[in-house]
Amino acid sequence: MQQFLFGHSGDQQPRQLVKDCLDQVGQVPDGANFGFLYATYTLIPKLGIILDTLRQRTGITHWCGSVGLGVSATGKEYYDQPALAVMIAEFPEAAFRPLPIQTGDINEFITGAGDWLKNDEFYFGILHCDPGNMQVPSLISALALNVPNAFFVGGMSSSADVNVQVADAVVSGGISGVLFSSDVPVATGHTQGCTPFSSRHVITACQRNIIIELDNRPALDVFMEDVGEVIARDLQRVAGYIFAGFPIPGSDTSDYMVRNLVGIDEGNRLIAVGHMLTEGSEIMFCRRDGNTARQDMQRMLADIKGRMPAQPRGAVYYSCTGRGRYQFGPDSEELNMIRDELGDLPLVGFFANGEIFHNRLYGYTGVLTVFC
Repeated sequence: MQQFLFGHSGDQQPRQLVKDCLDQVGQVPDGANFGFLYATYTLIPKLGIILDTLRQRTGITHWCGSVGLGVSATGKEYYDQPALAVMIAEFPEAAFRPLPIQTGDINEFITGAGDWLKNDEFYFGILHCDPGNMQVPSLISALALNVPNAFFVGGMSSSADVNVQVADAVVSGGISGVLFSSDVPVATGHTQGCTPFSSRHVITACQRNIIIELDNRPALDVFMEDVGEVIARDLQRVAGYIFAGFPIPGSDTSDYMVRNLVGIDEGNRLIAVGHMLTEGSEIMFCRRDGNTARQDMQRMLADIKGRMPAQPRGAVYYSCTGRGRYQFGPDSEELNMIRDELGDLPLVGFFANGEIFHNRLYGYTGVLTVFC
């Protein structure tokens, strides 16, 4: 099977959604051995039945995926409705290893996969994570330390209800997904949705997630100078528009992670952010910018297209819930940008509560992986 098979459908009863997807998939080749499944959260009560039906109808045992506030497919975004996106793939049997749910200790998985992990020098992984487990960042780090030259992408489940993932079954509470050896070639990249507008500052005093001083000055004083007089006069305008950016040490692409501003104490001149802080680290302030987000999306797409080692077979895309219709427009414009550049490539994914790229948790980003 050269190109992957896929199907997607929305605004139907669960049984019809599955039928629509399978009709689009068509005849499943004998060699097909892996499936990706993404569903909007309203389908959680039926997700087990949906998975069982897909397994029975396709003959494929191994599936991974997640629920989301929205799901995506080639040129299409689904929100506020029951929706499914399904993709069928064929990989060399020895080139992938499903990652069952890991909630607190990865040692059993690493021990069981030990021989397989010795077969190659590089591994790529797709992870789906439960945002309710506060150990997720440390679980990702532990996995990265134990998998040789690991490069993980993925997303945190998003839901107005419970958060569940698919890992050969419907699971929750940790991280799950699939690992690939270098026998599965990919091209991957990420795109930012927030743009730095300030210079870098050094955090000279902090406590947990509270910034006390920047550059040896009260944090809020520095912040207000950076955002300008108009916003400084009305700090209510900061919410949803201004964010904290944390440069990644050693990055040769000036990469950074975006985190929310979660509080401002005008009396004590403090700023609280959604990130644990250390003195001596750097911070810069960012703003949401639709035009720059489009430009950076085009940059990422051109970069990935130029790095594809072979003809593309299929893709997965994980985008922040704050992107999509809120940043690019209501008519699936974000996903259409990908289709305009890469063509009608089979693609599935979901809108996440945090995105994973190169083993780090990001926000307000899009993460695209193309299988070649």
